Amino acid sequence: MILSDSIPFLLAFAATFLILRLLLKTSVILIVRKWVRSLGDMCYVWQCYRVPQYNQLLQENELYRKLSAYINSLASVEDSDFANLVTGSRSNDVVLSLDPNQTVFDSYLGARVAWTNVVGESDGRRCFVLRIRKKDKRRILRPYLQHILAKYEEFERELKLYINCESRRLSDGRWRSVPFTHQATMETVAMDSDLKSKVKSDLELFLKSKQYYQRLGRVWKRSYLLHGAPGTGKSSFVAAMAKLLCYDVYDVDLSQVSDDADLKLLLLQTTPRSLILIEDLDRFLIDKSTTVSLPGVLNFMDGVLSCCGEERVMVFTMNSPDQIDPTVLRPGRIDVHVQFGLCDFSSFKMLADSHLGIKEHRLFPQVEEIFQTGASLCPAEIGEIMTSNRNSATRALKSVINALQTNTANKIRLTQSSSGRSTEESAEPGGVICRESVHTVREFRKLYGLLRRSGRKEEPLDLGSTDKDAPKNGS
Repeated sequence: MILSDSIPFLLAFAATFLILRLLLKTSVILIVRKWVRSLGDMCYVWQCYRVPQYNQLLQENELYRKLSAYINSLASVEDSDFANLVTGSRSNDVVLSLDPNQTVFDSYLGARVAWTNVVGESDGRRCFVLRIRKKDKRRILRPYLQHILAKYEEFERELKLYINCESRRLSDGRWRSVPFTHQATMETVAMDSDLKSKVKSDLELFLKSKQYYQRLGRVWKRSYLLHGAPGTGKSSFVAAMAKLLCYDVYDVDLSQVSDDADLKLLLLQTTPRSLILIEDLDRFLIDKSTTVSLPGVLNFMDGVLSCCGEERVMVFTMNSPDQIDPTVLRPGRIDVHVQFGLCDFSSFKMLADSHLGIKEHRLFPQVEEIFQTGASLCPAEIGEIMTSNRNSATRALKSVINALQTNTANKIRLTQSSSGRSTEESAEPGGVICRESVHTVREFRKLYGLLRRSGRKEEPLDLGSTDKDAPKNGS
């Protein structure tokens, strides 16, 4: 009798258990939890803070970038209704990022806060909105923000390359960024070792000189001019400088600048701890292929607006500064002059180490002897020969030797022709540099468009406008 009375109870219990188990496997429990949390939030008074991506001058808000990295690192991003899956700095990394108009929660010192990623529908403006209970505001706001900044410093900072472009909406700003993943470092760049050490020491000293610049009453910035023939490694050295400094790169394309005022606006929108780059400045100034005037460039280099921001490095590259107005190159506008010459034997050994993985070889003495006769190519040519023949170090070195010899013979013929001495026309060397080679010198010249003046001696390398002891290429 007792057993028969308990059967309905057991059936009811089993049914309840199955229903609860079914509910746990659905979104009903989650919806109920959100309702309960929302009702609880309605019982408090909240204070809101907006962190825009750009300020009133359309300068990027560094706090926004740091908040973006911190918020996307929160585990609660996985619990948001929508999240984006993107590839990280490494190809096998997958990173979560908060979708627009989604909210995540965080806690600090026992207080609960909410972050909402807001994107305006009409103007596209982006910002993060912080909601914090007013009773917790004075207790945790400033310590919480300091906690976020400290956490950001622990992250592996991803350098960015910024490119200026036209924008239909002023609120979007003028800069677009991509991850800066160039692999060049100070160790891999092939150039005169003494010159490289001097530039590296100058950059490291700059990083420690904030108080020194303040004492002088000067803006904490430094400018460099890198000049030399195409293919001598100027762009790779810029990347190595950025890696050493751990600075973002702002690559200014003058052809995308409408006028002098637009150039000033671009400068205002750069951030501290950045390397500002203008490549081939001599081409723009000589050909006047841009609407930016010479005074506009000079104001960009050292005008009043260049003082609106510190801890910046400006880098300008040129093929030859000989035809440039001297006012562009004067001290104060250009602090350090670095000349990139053709490849010498020490640079050749660095290229052999990086491209072929060899530090010594039986053909090195022959290569050194050829360099001592005055033969040379630019590092880009020699590097491409080594890359094309990287499966055999011996074949690569023989190809370099033949390329150097061919280049020397061509120089002699050009010199004799220009001096008026009659020379017999000799046939062009065959399409193969040597039997083992797979490319010709002519093909490399077409690939890189390298043009050099025959018979021109390399000038001394100059580090800084007042440095008289700069080493020569051959040293």
